[in-house]
Amino acid sequence: MDLSKIDNPSLLKEMNTKQLEELAEDMRQFLIGNLAATGGHLGANLGVVELTLALHKVYTSPQDRLLWDVGHQSYIHKILTGRGNQFSTLRKYRGLCGFPKRIESEHDIWETGHSSTSLSAAMGMAIARDLKNENHSILPVIGDGALTGGMALEALNHIGHEKKSVTVILNDNEMSIAKNVGALHGALGRMRSAGKYNRAKDDLEWLLKKIPAVGGRIAQAAERLKDSMKYFVVPGMFFEELGFTYYGPVDGHDFEDLLENLNYAKKTEGPVIVHVMTQKGKGYHPAESDVKDKWHGVGPYKIESGEKIKPSSAPPAWSSVISETLRREARTDDRVVAVTPAMILGSKLEKFGEEFPDRLYDVGIAEQHATTLSAGLATQGMKPFLAIYSTFLQRGYDQVIHDVARQNLNVIFGIDRAGLVGADGETHQGVFDISFLRSVPNMVISMPKDENEAQHLVHTAVKYDDGPIAIRYPRGNAEGVDTDEELHTIPIGSWEILKDGKDGVILTFGTTIKMALEASKKLEEEGISICVVNARFMKPLDNSMLHDLMKKDIPVLTIEEAVLQGGFGSSVLEFAAEEGYRSQWIKRMGVPDRFIEHGSVPELWAEIGLTEEKIIENLKEMIPTKQQRA
Repeated sequence: MDLSKIDNPSLLKEMNTKQLEELAEDMRQFLIGNLAATGGHLGANLGVVELTLALHKVYTSPQDRLLWDVGHQSYIHKILTGRGNQFSTLRKYRGLCGFPKRIESEHDIWETGHSSTSLSAAMGMAIARDLKNENHSILPVIGDGALTGGMALEALNHIGHEKKSVTVILNDNEMSIAKNVGALHGALGRMRSAGKYNRAKDDLEWLLKKIPAVGGRIAQAAERLKDSMKYFVVPGMFFEELGFTYYGPVDGHDFEDLLENLNYAKKTEGPVIVHVMTQKGKGYHPAESDVKDKWHGVGPYKIESGEKIKPSSAPPAWSSVISETLRREARTDDRVVAVTPAMILGSKLEKFGEEFPDRLYDVGIAEQHATTLSAGLATQGMKPFLAIYSTFLQRGYDQVIHDVARQNLNVIFGIDRAGLVGADGETHQGVFDISFLRSVPNMVISMPKDENEAQHLVHTAVKYDDGPIAIRYPRGNAEGVDTDEELHTIPIGSWEILKDGKDGVILTFGTTIKMALEASKKLEEEGISICVVNARFMKPLDNSMLHDLMKKDIPVLTIEEAVLQGGFGSSVLEFAAEEGYRSQWIKRMGVPDRFIEHGSVPELWAEIGLTEEKIIENLKEMIPTKQQRA
């Protein structure tokens, strides 16, 4: 079947099991072929092919509401809803989004990039449906990894308490981004091994009622026995205790099993859980056999071998530079402990865990818990390093303020994926952390210009004893510079002048230093002398250097790959206002007040005007002519 020509999932309604199986195979080959060129979330989507087809066969979207938790597993849904012809543009600039997107289709009713939100949204939709006296199904599809998130558990509790008709599809592949952890994961494992019980208990009730004359009374009397049987067959009965009717485990790659149970769930009133077991990477051997889940999100690859297409001599990843320095620190400081919310692989902590297995804690998709756990460690004199993506730190913001900063605890925040991240788009852009952390008392915020400075900042953070400290670092590879053998501390709040100049000054840090230096070099060729400062601490500022620069009464341009509202440039303006300097000679460049969609980082830089050309243009506008100076 030509999948690019599908415009509506209604074609599934008349398909038999054999036809569905053939379509599932076509879907897998389509994904494997297309993602080899574009990259994307391959493993998760291969795992939900049959489940997605079955959901769209039994239910009718968009009348019935399908919500995809995290959303990276919605590719089959996108193909079925008329977007197969756009897959060559997947995750590319102005192309198809890698997550559900409301403006793309009426079938995308909830946008997700962070996990564990679908159940709360589904509950809100269920309340609205009932208030409006409407009649449709609401089906959040949530993975067992996302179910470890606090929001998901809060929503389960509320849905069960209110007895709302919400059908939760639990996509159980025993993985989140990496292997799942925790007691809930263990409970689901026991459910998997226990087998089905729902059909058995209903068959028992049917048989008892068939007994002439007394059958009804016996069935009634056996109600307690039937309920007790649940505790025997499925240990814990976690979901039923919360008020849900539980169906499963269901083979997520068997259409007959899926369709039977989904139709059964469709007829059930109140909250329902359909526990579906799937295999991440199903149908593609390199992804199926991937025990470390390196096929969760991939770049381009060779279809035949699964070999990733990467530059052969790239510098180490920023995450590797940070984690390897942390491992080096841990060898000489027993207080160093690493914590991560399900990001051991993404934050490159595997080697740390191999060397220090009792000093690495993966808490699952639970950012709030990870933050306060780190605070608890700090109260006992440990040196917790919380490795967390910028976009996920947003989920632990109250804990940063209330549990860490307010108590002035020595937690080191390793803020990975800081800045624009590219293909994952607006849900993952790490552009807010400077703004939301800068307002928090006791917080230190830093960002290295290269891997050498990065290792010294990690060492500085470990030696720092006066409260929380954050080190931001971007996605991708570092600069490829030589690194010092001996580590040293960098004075907190200190900046460095990378290039001197007398006509104007650029204050910047991290990823934008290179473009600032290039712009300065080009202006030098035109006789314009620009000072470039590595403002490696966004908080506290280097007040001494700022005084020296502003006393020269020359234009100041701040550049940051982060939001302008409340960001680094704002702090420089605040300094100028408080100290009586001319703020009209200060201009800011950064991320404007809107969400930035997906595309390559250079394309996004060009879109928001974060380029060498724009730097040169801004400085030329700011610097007075010779006649004006005279």
